Amino acid sequence: MVPEEAQYQLAVVLPAHDEAEWIRPCLAAVLASRGPSRAQVIVVANGCRDDTAALARGFSEAFAARGWRLDVIELTQGSKIAALNAGDAIVRAPVRAYLDADVEVDEEVLGQLEEHLSGAAPAYASGRLEIMLPRSAVSRAYARIYRKVPFIAQGVPGCGLFAVNAGGRARWGDWPQIISDDTFARLQFTAAERHAVPGRYRWPLVEGWRALVRVRRRQNIGVTEIHRAYPALAANDEKPPVSLARKLRLALGDPSGFVVYAGVALATRLGGDSGWSRGR
Repeated sequence: MVPEEAQYQLAVVLPAHDEAEWIRPCLAAVLASRGPSRAQVIVVANGCRDDTAALARGFSEAFAARGWRLDVIELTQGSKIAALNAGDAIVRAPVRAYLDADVEVDEEVLGQLEEHLSGAAPAYASGRLEIMLPRSAVSRAYARIYRKVPFIAQGVPGCGLFAVNAGGRARWGDWPQIISDDTFARLQFTAAERHAVPGRYRWPLVEGWRALVRVRRRQNIGVTEIHRAYPALAANDEKPPVSLARKLRLALGDPSGFVVYAGVALATRLGGDSGWSRGR
């Protein structure tokens, strides 16, 4: 067992709601990381009706053999915000990464995040986003355009994985009851304080037209919510615009992909369900 007083360089907070399909590849990828030398991984199973927690605990011996700490917390309520707060409450490291349970990290990205965020100045970082190949033709078409949008291709979006150092995390207290936790964290930092490390991670997109529209609508609602509740953060939301020339190049280069992407964007602006939906 890792002693309670041990010092870790990196903590990974991993909320998981009914993620039995994904939690094993996610944790296996974390365990295969080449750095840091000491890490704490906190899986917070929230409102699970499957065996997510048991599957996570199945990694206990493997993490212990490496000298890493694995904590598995179970919450009865399904709430990502509650899971984030519960995980943060037991973090024992100056750098913390927030990882979605359906994401798979490459071997080098966690070590690079820990190293990059080792300084005292407040900072935010993420790896290079790779979208997993969707199964459905609609989602594959959408993904072809989505990965070329400037915010994804040139920015540090942090979809599914972002990390902050102690100085950065001190900018807010408990996670508030909001829809878009990743946007809330990203907007705590200016563009100059957000950094991309070269390591990659793989993030799944939702499957099918209806799911794409629901998720994108929820994302838009989440951003609007943050701008209204935390107007001071809006100054840090400098997403690069998609120029008309770039839109034309995207449309000419991939007509079917552009039609799907633009169609989802249009449908998102029309009324409809604003209920909860996964980010994938």
